[in-house]
Amino acid sequence: MSKRLFRGMLIAVLFLCAQVSLAQEISISGTVTDNAGPVPGANVIVKGTTNGTQTDFDGHFSLKEVSSNAVLVVSFLGYATKEIPVDGREEINIVLETDQESLDEVVVVGYGTQRKSDLTGAVSTVSSKSIQEMPVTNPEQALAGKAAGVNISTNSGRPGGNTNVRIRGNNSINGDNGPLYVVDGVIGAGPINYLNPNDIESIDVLKDASATAIYGARGANGVIVVTTKRGSSGEGRLNYSSFVTIGSLANRVDVLNAREFLQVEMNSYQNAEKYDPEGWAAGRYENPMNYRTDDAARLFDENGNPLYDTDWQDEAMRTTVSTNHNLSFTKGDKDNSYGIFLNYANQEGLLLNSYLKRYSGRFVTDNKINDWLSVSGGMTFNHVEENRVDGGVGGLTPLRMIVETLPIVPVQYEDGSYGTNADYPNMEGGENPVNLLRNRENIFKTQTFLGNVEARISFTDDLQLRSNIGANIINTQESFYSGRNLRQLSADFDGEASIRNTRSNYWQFENYLNYEKQFNEDHRLTALAGIGWQQYDYATSYAGARGFSDDFYKYNNLSVGANPLTPQSEVYKWAMNSYFGRVNYSLMNKYLFTVTGRLDGSSKFGSDNKRAFFPSAAFAWKVSEENFLEDSNTISNLKLRTSYGETGNSEIGVYQSLATMSSNVAILGGERAPGVGIGTLPNPNLKWEKTAQIDFGIELGLFRNRIELQTDVYYKKTTDMLLNAPVPFSSGFSNIYTNIGSMENKGLEITLDTRNIQTDNFSWTTTFNISFNRNEILALGEANDDIFPGPYFLSNTNVLRVGESVGSFYGLIREGTWGQSEAAEAAEYGDLPGDVKHTDINGDGAINDADRVIMGNGYADGFGALFNTFTYKNWDLTLDLQFMYGNDILNLSRHSGEDRTGQANSYATVLNGWTPDNQNTLIAQNRPARANYTSTVDTRMVEDGSFIRGRNLILGYNFSSDVLERIHVNQLRLYASMQNFFLITDYTGYDPEVSTYGNAFAQGITFFGYPKPRNFTLGLNISL
Repeated sequence: MSKRLFRGMLIAVLFLCAQVSLAQEISISGTVTDNAGPVPGANVIVKGTTNGTQTDFDGHFSLKEVSSNAVLVVSFLGYATKEIPVDGREEINIVLETDQESLDEVVVVGYGTQRKSDLTGAVSTVSSKSIQEMPVTNPEQALAGKAAGVNISTNSGRPGGNTNVRIRGNNSINGDNGPLYVVDGVIGAGPINYLNPNDIESIDVLKDASATAIYGARGANGVIVVTTKRGSSGEGRLNYSSFVTIGSLANRVDVLNAREFLQVEMNSYQNAEKYDPEGWAAGRYENPMNYRTDDAARLFDENGNPLYDTDWQDEAMRTTVSTNHNLSFTKGDKDNSYGIFLNYANQEGLLLNSYLKRYSGRFVTDNKINDWLSVSGGMTFNHVEENRVDGGVGGLTPLRMIVETLPIVPVQYEDGSYGTNADYPNMEGGENPVNLLRNRENIFKTQTFLGNVEARISFTDDLQLRSNIGANIINTQESFYSGRNLRQLSADFDGEASIRNTRSNYWQFENYLNYEKQFNEDHRLTALAGIGWQQYDYATSYAGARGFSDDFYKYNNLSVGANPLTPQSEVYKWAMNSYFGRVNYSLMNKYLFTVTGRLDGSSKFGSDNKRAFFPSAAFAWKVSEENFLEDSNTISNLKLRTSYGETGNSEIGVYQSLATMSSNVAILGGERAPGVGIGTLPNPNLKWEKTAQIDFGIELGLFRNRIELQTDVYYKKTTDMLLNAPVPFSSGFSNIYTNIGSMENKGLEITLDTRNIQTDNFSWTTTFNISFNRNEILALGEANDDIFPGPYFLSNTNVLRVGESVGSFYGLIREGTWGQSEAAEAAEYGDLPGDVKHTDINGDGAINDADRVIMGNGYADGFGALFNTFTYKNWDLTLDLQFMYGNDILNLSRHSGEDRTGQANSYATVLNGWTPDNQNTLIAQNRPARANYTSTVDTRMVEDGSFIRGRNLILGYNFSSDVLERIHVNQLRLYASMQNFFLITDYTGYDPEVSTYGNAFAQGITFFGYPKPRNFTLGLNISL
């Protein structure tokens, strides 16, 4: 062996020995601290292994069997993750630094953004991830429960839903109470049910006056600011997401089956003589046994037994299959980016032929033209088509007929004709619900265009001008047809068809300067000043016809209808001009000041009050930045804030301050003679309502923000409330719009976020929020007379009364039913044992409107949500619970569902009707309605609407990076979820979150509402 070879082998052996020596396993210990002291619960793990631990209460850790050349990964929530080479050391002390990105989280406020830590107002932010966890087509439904103080009630299970959004209560009687929506800077672009939830980047809810005063006359009801997704920098990225949802009826209502109906019918016949002896003697009532034969109807066998026992809930409802597809492509660089977003959604409703289809496309671009000019813009187009089969409010709708159609009739006979209540003698009601759903259409086609272009000119590094042009154009066509064979609906006039076209155009042009300057380390100033113009115009036209020879054309050729209906049309317009400004000042990053003002002028108001100014001021103190808390191991964040300001509500009808014309038609000599006259009195002093609000807030973070608490207490008072007040009849008019009312809201909001467990492989976080609001009407004009805002159903259903809350139900008190021992007392009221017994409030011996009282309220005392999110390695599980308590429901469905015994089918509760052996009941003795049955709005119709709902349970799996590399995919996620998977409530209807009326304070008032489904969803998200 040569000396050279020997030396080489020796060197190699020595090198290997050295490597073995360097890579030997050692034990390591140390501490993890920050600038305030030890960090307990920090994760310390050997990179690339599962060997890891957590620091104890004093920040200490120890690890065994660690390679001397390993790397430690140290992480903790709220701190930047560090990688520390071991380098053979057995003791390592690590100092973590605060994650600046977390501290600098940005929220969107009016006309700009702010660091969350610098906010002085009450603002809640909901991320895109949180929104997309709910597989729905309406983003308002996904927003429900995500922000304290925001009560979003999904009042219908119809595809697309029907939501009622209130931020910190109701503020107006005749104005709108819904929030102002701002979508990508376009003001008033709501409600946002037309938007694709997958296109939304974030939703920020502005609640107090400090946050909303920048929107002046339109900010009194709170503001919801929607920011949609933009393009991305870097290589092009293709994203696709899809889900399929299977839905079924979550809750059934109990109605009579065929045997029970026939028994109740016989009971009603046998009791008719007691309650209507004259009618009985005159032969108004016939023994049902006389027509329970096959000769009288196709419904019975030769022994009088029913041939059918139809479950109309099964026949008129279905298992639904809904799909949703999203495709996007984004690309760009540091100066230019663009994005294309496409969506197709097809949502089936529980009721037959009920559906919603949406086709959506967006294009966005952001471009830096040069060092001083940037331009961005976006266009969104949505086409939504839906069939609203629930038939509006009242009448013989499919949902009502599901309850009232007789179970003894079939969907269709063998000859194809539809079964109906008319097939059985002496019955009332319309067609069966399946016939209605198949032969009645109410198609809405809505096309929405939303676009904006913004230029940003940088004069200096501190001063920037932003100029924005936005537009929102909505076209809606409602096409209606009711078939020729639909009894009591359109059969009497051989079918009815109509078309209504509506178009609304909105544009805005706004210019504002932004100035931002840091003066040494202690002073930071941000200022904004701007001017804006807004205009809105609306036009609608209607045409209809009756008398069709067949159902072929439906609404597609109105000229074939023999009897044209009176055409209608309407146009109106309003405009605004505004000046607005805001100043934010930070002193030593501890003391934060905000002053905001907006001067609005609106064409809606009187000539003497065209303009109004809306100011606000706010202060926040970052107590945790003070020296006495700077080194605290317990309190990691403490901010106190308060604000006061005024906002307005201009959302009333146009031309209310003017003397308007109205048209009328008289018949003279057998001919129609139209005429035009003055319809309303002018009021040049009319102005907008003003809402003054004061807010106190606390933001508290404990144990390095593992526990975060945010609490707000507020008081709002609305003055100059718009009322349609009565005037002397000598004026020739009955009412005039004027500012004479006031009301208040006061409430408490609490949000609690906790990071319960945070390890390398497992985490558990919880979010809980609860809100309380109390509303009280303070004044309703000079006399403070009651106002009945509707709906009117048999009588006034709700009342506005000084000293009470809006949404108060109004009716009689039902004590029960008269017993046999109370026959003499019942006779004083013209009643008999077995009749409904109402309380005689004023003791005048009569039951009438003077005995009506407030008997409930549709708005909750408290509401909120609880979210728990668990992650284990690549798995995640989210549980979303919703609750509400203290709200009542006025279930007007009981009117015909309980009060038509023996004449239509009924709820099964009528089996508990009064009998000599069952006198302790609220339900009167069975009898036909015409046999002096008392049916009125009373406390029997009021039910407790409190509930706890399992709103969403979602389990997801994110594929690991090594799998993604092999299949050349950036991201791949699969998930399964259940929505509305349980409901705890005492309400006897389909769902306690309900309202079937469009009146301002009709929350909780229902007349056969559309049920909500229980949904099961499978979804996929993939990014290339």
